[in-house]
Amino acid sequence: MLLARERATVVKAVERLLALQAQLPRPPHVGLWSRLQKFKRDDLITPLNARTLVRGTMMRGTLHIMSARDFLAFRMALQPSLTAGMMAIVGKGPIPSIETLMTAGRSAFGRKGRPFADVRAALQSRFPDAHERLMGYAVRMQLPLVQVPADGAAWGFPADSDFALAEHWLKTKVGAGSGAGPLVLRYLAAFGPATVPDIAAWLGIRGVAELLAPIRDKLLTFRDERGREVFDLPSAPRPNAETPAPVRFLPEYDSVILAHADRARIVDEAYRKALVTKNLIVPATFLIDGRVSGTWKIERKKAAAILTLTPFCPIPKTCKPAVSEEGEALLRFVEPDAKTFSVSYT
Repeated sequence: MLLARERATVVKAVERLLALQAQLPRPPHVGLWSRLQKFKRDDLITPLNARTLVRGTMMRGTLHIMSARDFLAFRMALQPSLTAGMMAIVGKGPIPSIETLMTAGRSAFGRKGRPFADVRAALQSRFPDAHERLMGYAVRMQLPLVQVPADGAAWGFPADSDFALAEHWLKTKVGAGSGAGPLVLRYLAAFGPATVPDIAAWLGIRGVAELLAPIRDKLLTFRDERGREVFDLPSAPRPNAETPAPVRFLPEYDSVILAHADRARIVDEAYRKALVTKNLIVPATFLIDGRVSGTWKIERKKAAAILTLTPFCPIPKTCKPAVSEEGEALLRFVEPDAKTFSVSYT
């Protein structure tokens, strides 16, 4: 949805992307603003409050926004990878057995949302000799949890959002769901063509080749420029390489940046390292002709909203008007009550 802003409901748009990275509250709004016509922040907050969208721990143990139906369909398919990641950190740490801890975690949450700090404190009170942070991490990885949107929060969630058991928030038991095979197909619908390492990297699961084996007859296969086998859905769009792509601004952690192990399709190798900092922050970026061309930040100084662009290389003069126009529109979306808007370069 980056070649042209589309008309679609927010829920349908999120499902087309399978999920939106949501480590921070604002980025999903910017990601949808860049993809949908006339998007407003309430367009995302409303379905979150209506519980047709949820923000919860999913792929790679990170927060994503998904439709409630996709969360219920795929949450348990991810559990083996979440458990493996959790055990790699928890290891033989001083915590109760996982079964005992999950029972205590469910009890600590009850039927309402609670700050995670309160849950950790409840666990520490019950198991005083155990490691508080490790217990909290184990509960977060093992129990299907969602974050509770808060009234008045600028982007739907405060920094210390409450968590709730998904089964209570959605009033539906989180069962086995659809399994990992359909999850792979949904990934390809969003991000194909893709290699086995691409699929594994974004979903954070193992055994992708084995999952593809029984569904290969449903897929198209190709060889890329390096001779690697890539997979796609027969009905998926595959625009011609010469298709023009407009200037677009992507938020921190945007799924398009993270969707493939090989990011050469979207960024030149010389700039790839700039997409992930040492502390694993994926910065906000802007695209020119479909390629990552630099990073951006917004700063508010009293009534002035300032967008600062850091290009990876000089921006062609013919492109600068489009960059400035799209950048000012972004500023007006993010800082609607500012009085002045300006785009600058570093």
